[in-house]
Amino acid sequence: MVRIVTDSSSLYTVDEGEKAGIVSIPLCISIGEKHFRDLTIPAEEFIEDIKAGGIPTSSQPPIGEVLDVYERFAEDDIVHISLADGLSGAYQTACAAKSMAEHGERITVLNTETLCGPHRYLVECARDMAEAGRSAEEIIAMVKEKMKHTKSYLIPQDFAFLKRGGRLSPTVAMVGSLLNLKPIMTLARGGRSLDKFGVGRTMNGALKNIFKQMKKDLVGAQDILYIVHGGVQKEAERIRDMVSAEFPGIDIRIHLLSHAFITHGGPGCIALQHVRK
Repeated sequence: MVRIVTDSSSLYTVDEGEKAGIVSIPLCISIGEKHFRDLTIPAEEFIEDIKAGGIPTSSQPPIGEVLDVYERFAEDDIVHISLADGLSGAYQTACAAKSMAEHGERITVLNTETLCGPHRYLVECARDMAEAGRSAEEIIAMVKEKMKHTKSYLIPQDFAFLKRGGRLSPTVAMVGSLLNLKPIMTLARGGRSLDKFGVGRTMNGALKNIFKQMKKDLVGAQDILYIVHGGVQKEAERIRDMVSAEFPGIDIRIHLLSHAFITHGGPGCIALQHVRK
């Protein structure tokens, strides 16, 4: 049997993952005196803590916990589908745990080079194949192929979060804030970093820039478009309607970001991510 393991970048809580046939290991979050695991407290509470002046940080799961998961399924093949290596230490932690496991030769750790929506889709596809009795090798080949056909864009509402995380230079952050611009960041090929894609004067202007690139990339009904957001459901729904008008037939899915990614994108941030079915 093949076991599918992932982390909370997939937007699965521990309980949701268990019900879905997936083992989801949550990232670690700290804000002020609070220390908790990703997706374990209401997003509204977390966002209120940020608005009250708290500065959140995130980190990878403890290596001992990852190793415990591996040992729990010592008789099975394990495919651990991790978020992008460049955005978290979760991948390296999983690799270290694999090297410590007694049955490490039966564990494969995959760096998906992506996060959130597409990450979730890769995990679900892997789970479906595992339940259908496919081999670890077949699942790994599928994930690697689908990884080639995904792209992510982030529109933060506050430059400070990207600046603190080293995603923008202080000068760019200051000028952008003064001019009230909407920056657009894109996940670099290979998932090593967030790169500047462009700017818009307004949210709609930023979205139009993204739509233009999506059309160049021939995004359409054969893709899934994830709209993931930092606590702004109504804005996500408005964007969904805009996407539907621009890309008839596309499969659109809205999700709330996990605490770990609100930490870096800030409350109110919006990400558009597409992946080929």
